[in-house]
Amino acid sequence: MFKRKIEGELESWLSDSSHKPIVVKGVRQCGKTSSVVAFAKQHFDNVVYLDFREHPDFKKFFTPNLEVDSIVMRISAVMPNQKIEPGKTCFIFDEIQDCPSARGSLKYFHLDGRYEVMCTGSLLGVNGYKTREEKIEEEKASIPVGFENIVNMYPMDFEEWLWANGIQQIHLDYLSKCLNEETPVEEALHDRFRELLNEYVVIGGMPEVVTTFLQSKQIGKVLSIQRRIVDEYKSDMVKYALSSDKSKIRECFESIPAQLAREYKKFTYSVVRPNGRSRDYEGSIQWIEDAGIIRRCYNTENTELPLDGNKIQSEFKIYMADIGLLISMLEDGTQSSILDGNLLSYKGAIFENLVADIFGKMGRKLYYYHKDGGIELDFLMRYKGKCVPVECKARTGNAKSLRTVLGNPEKYHVNSAIKLGDYNIGRKDNLLTIPMYMAFMLKDL
Repeated sequence: MFKRKIEGELESWLSDSSHKPIVVKGVRQCGKTSSVVAFAKQHFDNVVYLDFREHPDFKKFFTPNLEVDSIVMRISAVMPNQKIEPGKTCFIFDEIQDCPSARGSLKYFHLDGRYEVMCTGSLLGVNGYKTREEKIEEEKASIPVGFENIVNMYPMDFEEWLWANGIQQIHLDYLSKCLNEETPVEEALHDRFRELLNEYVVIGGMPEVVTTFLQSKQIGKVLSIQRRIVDEYKSDMVKYALSSDKSKIRECFESIPAQLAREYKKFTYSVVRPNGRSRDYEGSIQWIEDAGIIRRCYNTENTELPLDGNKIQSEFKIYMADIGLLISMLEDGTQSSILDGNLLSYKGAIFENLVADIFGKMGRKLYYYHKDGGIELDFLMRYKGKCVPVECKARTGNAKSLRTVLGNPEKYHVNSAIKLGDYNIGRKDNLLTIPMYMAFMLKDL
C-alpha cells in the first residue's frame, strides 16, 4: 500500500461526530477500493464488503425495503460467518453506482446511526450510464440528497509519486523553503527530482502501474498495464454509454493525441471526424469528462479573476487526467524518448498535459488564454489572490506571449507570471522561473 492523500480526508470524515456515509468518487483503478478497505480494516472490528460490479446478486440485500435491520438480516443470512455488531461494523459498498438501492439506503443507515458506511463509485453521474430498467430502479431508489459526503479521489499525483519513491518530508520542506526564498535547489537534489519527474511522465499515477514499475523497472510491463487500462476505459464506453453515443465517445477519446499535436491545441471537432460539429460530439466529451478520464481547460475572455466567470464555454483544450495513460496511447518508443529527452515538437504537448495532470490532481480547475492576435498563455491560475499566467516549457522557450502580457499591465491586468521548465529557481523582474517538478507546490489561492 502506498501513502495516499485520501487517507487524511477519511480520517477527517470519521473524526467529525456528525459525519454521514462517505462516497469516494473517482476514475476506475485509481485506488479507491484499496484505500477504503485498508482504512476500514484499520478502524473497525468488522468490515462487510459488498462489490456490486463483481456480484450483481448483492442487490437483493436491498429489496423489498431499505430498513437497516432488514438489510442486515438479509446479509447475515447469506454470509453467516460475517460478524455485524452495532458500533463496531463498517459496511463497504463498492461500485455503488451499480446498485441505486444501496445508495438509497445511505439515508437510513445515517438516521439509524449504529453502523458506518463507506462507498466507492467510478461512473457516478455519467450520462447514458444506465439502461432504461436501471434508470427506473434509480428513480425508485430515491438517491439521498444531503445524506452522503462525496469526496473525489484521483490517480496518484506527483507528490504521492515522490512519497512512493522514498522522498521524505525533510526534502519537501527544503523545496518549499527554496520556493519561498526564491533560491536555487542544490544540484544533487535538483537532478534527482528531474529524474523522478521524467519517470512520472512515463509512469503516471495508476497504482498498479506504479507498483509494477517500482518492483520491476521494466517499461514494457508498465506499458502493457497502461494499455489494458485504456482498453478497459474503451470497453466502458461501449458497455455503458447510450447506443447512439458509443462510437462518438470512442472517436473523441482516440483523437486526443492528435488534438494535442496541433500548434493551437483547442479541441476541434473536425480532428475527430472530417466535417465534425459541436452538436454531434459535445455530449460525448461530457461523458468522458464525467467518467474522470479527461480534463477540460477553458479559454478565457481576459486575464482577470474570477477565471470561471470569464471562461468561454465553447473553447477548450482536452488533456488526459493521467499523464502516463496519454503516453501509453502514443507509439512504442515514446517512453524511451521522454527519458532520454529526445521528443522534438511533441514535447510541448506532453509537458502541457503534465502540468494539467499536476494542477488537476490538486483540485485546480484549468484555464488558458488565447487571442487570434497571437497571444497564447498555456495556463492561467489564481495564485496568492491574483491572476497569474503559467507557461510550461520542456527545456527552452522565449515565452514571447508572456513578455507581451507582462509588458502591458494596463491592458492585461497581470503583474507577475510563472514559467515552469527544465530550469532551477530564478527570477527576472516579475517573471519567476521554477523547475517543473515544483508545480505541485503552487498551492496558495
